[in-house]
Amino acid sequence: MISDVDLEQLAEIELRKDEEEQEVQGDLPADVLRRSSCVDTSHPYYDVARHGILQVAGEDKYGRKLIIFSCCCMPPSHQLNHHRLLEYLKYTLDQYVECDYSVVYFHYGLRSSNKPSLSWLRQAYNEFDRKYKKNLKALYVVHPTNYIRVLGNLFSPLISHKFGKKVTYVNYLSELREHLNYEQLSIPPEVLRHERLRVAKKGAPARVPPPRPPLPAVRSQPAVHS
Repeated sequence: MISDVDLEQLAEIELRKDEEEQEVQGDLPADVLRRSSCVDTSHPYYDVARHGILQVAGEDKYGRKLIIFSCCCMPPSHQLNHHRLLEYLKYTLDQYVECDYSVVYFHYGLRSSNKPSLSWLRQAYNEFDRKYKKNLKALYVVHPTNYIRVLGNLFSPLISHKFGKKVTYVNYLSELREHLNYEQLSIPPEVLRHERLRVAKKGAPARVPPPRPPLPAVRSQPAVHS
């Protein structure tokens, strides 16, 4: 069975491949130090909130509040305290977890330079206990890559079948219209630009990159139920 260390290394390799493909296509996200004007400096997590990583905007088709997480808004890791980011996530979710809610995760823009560590991801998943998971009705992962697949394998021992059924992978923004009120979404311009390039590439003949090797199978282990 492949070890967690091997999976972590594989995740890093896949993320670097994503960056290389974006560089070839001229689709690298710019470093982000902006979106602070609409956040009050008295906000208890202003140092994190000013980047616009997290937005509360719109509702899904069932009237549930939408929490939006945008990776492209994350600055390089040395400019962001990830412990504070986790606290800010919990602070924001605490305002909505008593009711049903959904999360939209924009994966585009996650890079080696701004990604949280895998140990941080484990800590975050563990701290988002039943209080947060119970009323989370849907998690939409937009523009997923092989990196997401590797993380899925790495975290499979922790994720219950019940929670896994809440996850929907969305390759194109248009697919979100089936599930939520698209016009209400707060979508970063970087994600919109990436979407346009994806659509254009899909509609025109393009050089097909060499296939990536298949991901190793991971032996299933007992899941921790939410």
